Parts: sequence; C-alpha cells; structure tokens
Amino acid sequence: MKTRILFLMIVSLSFFACATRGVTTAEEYFSLGMAYFDLGKYEEAEKWLNRARLMDKTKIASEYNLGRIAYEMGRFDDAVKYFERVLAKDKDNVLALKAASYGRIKIGDLQGAEALYNRVLAMEPDSVDQGYNYALVLMALDKPEKAEEVLLKYKLTMADNKDTMLLLARVQKTLNKIEAVDTYSQWLAGNNDVKVQYEYAQVLESGQFYARALEEYRAVISALPQRQGVQEADKSDPNAIDRAAVRFTAARLLLIADPEKNDGIAELETAVTEGFTGTEKLTTLLDEPGISAAHKDEIRRIIEGIEKAEIEKEAALKETEEKAAAETENDGSAESDTAF
Repeated sequence: MKTRILFLMIVSLSFFACATRGVTTAEEYFSLGMAYFDLGKYEEAEKWLNRARLMDKTKIASEYNLGRIAYEMGRFDDAVKYFERVLAKDKDNVLALKAASYGRIKIGDLQGAEALYNRVLAMEPDSVDQGYNYALVLMALDKPEKAEEVLLKYKLTMADNKDTMLLLARVQKTLNKIEAVDTYSQWLAGNNDVKVQYEYAQVLESGQFYARALEEYRAVISALPQRQGVQEADKSDPNAIDRAAVRFTAARLLLIADPEKNDGIAELETAVTEGFTGTEKLTTLLDEPGISAAHKDEIRRIIEGIEKAEIEKEAALKETEEKAAAETENDGSAESDTAF
C-alpha cells in the first residue's frame, strides 16, 4: 500500500509539473484529478476533474468521479446530481445507477431510490448486495411484502450472506409469517447476537411455540448483565435490551401459557427486583383473558408496590433537596453574621 501511494505521489508530481507548463489534453486533466483522488486530496482532484468534464472525451468519467468526491466529502445532494447527469447521457451505466440509488437513500429520497433500484436489479438480477439495499428501502417505505419478494430471489445463496438472511427474517417477522421461525433459526445457527435471539424468542411466542420461546427468553436473560440504574449502554444505544424488560416478557408468557402455576408471578417479582418499573405494561396484563383472576390480583399488588416505591423515592429526593437548600441558606446567614 505504501509503495502504491508513493507511486501515485510521483505520478501526481509529474502531472503537476506538466500542469505548470500548461496542460493541453482532457486526458491529462482527468489523470491528474484521479491521481489526487487516489491520494485522498479531494479538493485538488475536484479542481482538475472539473476542467476535464468540460471536454466531451472525459465528461462522463469526470462527472462520475466528481460524484464520488462529493459523496466522500458528505455532499450527498451534489453527488446525486453528478451521478444522474451521467445517467442522462448513459441511462444504462450501472455504476452510476448504483451510486445514484445509494445517494438517494443518503438524502432521504426513498421513493427515488426505489425507482432506481428497480432499474439496477433489472440489469443485475443476481446482485445480492443491490437486492439487500432495495429491500431496506422497501421496508423503510412500509412495503414488507415486496421486500420479501425481492429477498426470496436470493434464498439459495443466503447462507453465504448473513445480512440478507437476517433482513429476510425481520421482514417475515413484520409480516407475522411462520417462516420467520426457520429463517431466524438458520441465522442463529451460524451467528451469535442477543438482540436477534430476543427477536427469535418473540417470533416463537407469536407462533405459539411457547416452550421454545421461554427457553430463548431464558438464554437472553442469562446473556444480559443485571442493570444497576441506567447503564451507559442504554444511553448510547436506544435499542439496547434491558434484562428486567426481558424478564417481564417471559413472565407475561408464563402467565398466559401456564395459568395454573405461579412461575409467572415469581418472574414478575424478579423483574421488579432487577429494576422493572413499567406499570403501564403491567396494567395491560389485567386485560389479558388468559391470565387467571388470582394472578391479576397479584399483578395489582405488584403495581401498587411499584407506585408506593416511586412515591417514597420522590419524597426522599424532595427531603434531600429541602435539606440541602436549608443548609445553603444557613451557611449564607452565618457568613452575613461574620461580616458584622
């Protein structure tokens, strides 16, 4: 890599020397711009490629690479404009199509990206990467049925592409399809991710595979650390899984699937001990027809306990604040007395 960069620097300097004497051809402008591009000197590259694009011979290649520079510099609107200028002159330029499609995602134009990905896949129907990007766009546009249709075209090669398989599992989960069970299972056979395992447990529960779902919930709980207040991970990752919340989910399943036993109530109490305070979620359990009347009484007791603890906590905090304020006031009075 160092040798290549050194070579490019030499090439760049030789072109620069040529430039000082007066660059005379579009190819020289283009070559100098690309030498700077490879060195990561985008402003210099942009200057020379802008000259090269004024010449018909290097116009399309220059505008494509100006789009790449704009993308690297975070100017996504400009990048899309350059790529689409290329497409205006060469509508079947698949490199520009791919770049424009992804650029449309970056600027938030998902409908534009959808139209472009349609064209990309018409030209490269076997491209798993482009199919994956297209399916992501379709999901963002709330078109899960179409996303599944796209992804299923790559089912035979999906074992070699874990991202595509996981996206298919999530699409099928959104569609409440029982096929999601097998797709998640295949993904987890070769990968390990506690968030995905939690999703898998939810899919199993939705499919009424209660024993398997409970087994997966238990595995997720074991893999997660016990919360001590608000963890740093919770702050940095809004999708972080909370162990106590998973316990609540497992408890709900136990209460519905096995109403004769008290395991669900015991699990709820453990969840509260570990920091679960979601009284709204607990209240929804009171409307579940599968939960026994006796267990609902226990749930009401747990809700009352959480609410009482919250009141006591607020009262203790208020008392602490009032005490601190009084001490500050007393310190101020003491200083005033000393001044006299």
